[in-house]
Amino acid sequence: MPRVLIAGCGYLGQAVADLLVADGWEVEGWTQSAESAAKISGKSYSVRAVDISQEKQVLVQTGDFDAVIHCASTRGGNVDLYRRVYFDGARNLLHRFGASRILLTSSTSVYGQKDGDWVFEESLAEPKHETGKILRKAEVFVRAGGANVVRLGGIYGPGRSALLKNVLDGDAIIDPSHDRFLNQIHRDDAATAIQLLLKQPRPAGEIYNVVDNEPILLSECYRWLATKLDRRVRVAGRSLARSASKRKRGDSNKRVSNAKLRAIGWTPRYPNFTEGMEKSVLLTFDHEGA
Repeated sequence: MPRVLIAGCGYLGQAVADLLVADGWEVEGWTQSAESAAKISGKSYSVRAVDISQEKQVLVQTGDFDAVIHCASTRGGNVDLYRRVYFDGARNLLHRFGASRILLTSSTSVYGQKDGDWVFEESLAEPKHETGKILRKAEVFVRAGGANVVRLGGIYGPGRSALLKNVLDGDAIIDPSHDRFLNQIHRDDAATAIQLLLKQPRPAGEIYNVVDNEPILLSECYRWLATKLDRRVRVAGRSLARSASKRKRGDSNKRVSNAKLRAIGWTPRYPNFTEGMEKSVLLTFDHEGA
């Protein structure tokens, strides 16, 4: 039975763990704190509280794994938290489990393109914002050590959607003169992509974009959600729209291709954002608690 460590057993990590357990893997999950570990202690796999940003905590862990997935998230944290979770965490995992197959979950935010064109894994990845630069640095580091990287689009799914929350909270603003493409991925499709990649032959340093098939314009997304929820979205100028969004992804505007991932057999269950929202999220999302 192959063994896998999921370092960051949160929203996405738990979905990956459930798939791998069903697929015959022995899974161990790590969370940052004992409190978060206790919340998922009833799972069918073991869970430990290990802060991957702390080198000593990682190095003292016993046992080896066939695969290690860095799946931790900052949940929108600041630059210092990004550095500790993504770069320090990746460095510590690679140091301790260098003989394992390692997969780092990164983000399509490393692409800084602004012209709305399609981008691919080989496209220039030079983010302008500091959090993106840290992700890029972590990617370069782990790939040099033989790890592979998945660049995830904006994750949504049952109980979670930043875009849906904006509409529900009245914070959705459309700036017609500066519209941009969004690249989204349903949590369950992201999990199946990671599952598939663990089954592939082991080339070193590969990158895969994990997004759905159809990028969507922000204006189209907000208008669709507003119609479904019988809400209104504001139309405003650039300064107000930027202030309300408080984006950490900068002013990028690109359409991210998933052709490389689909070429090895991955097919998303939810090929676009509206289908994923219609069939999965709107039916289960707690509007009052969003």
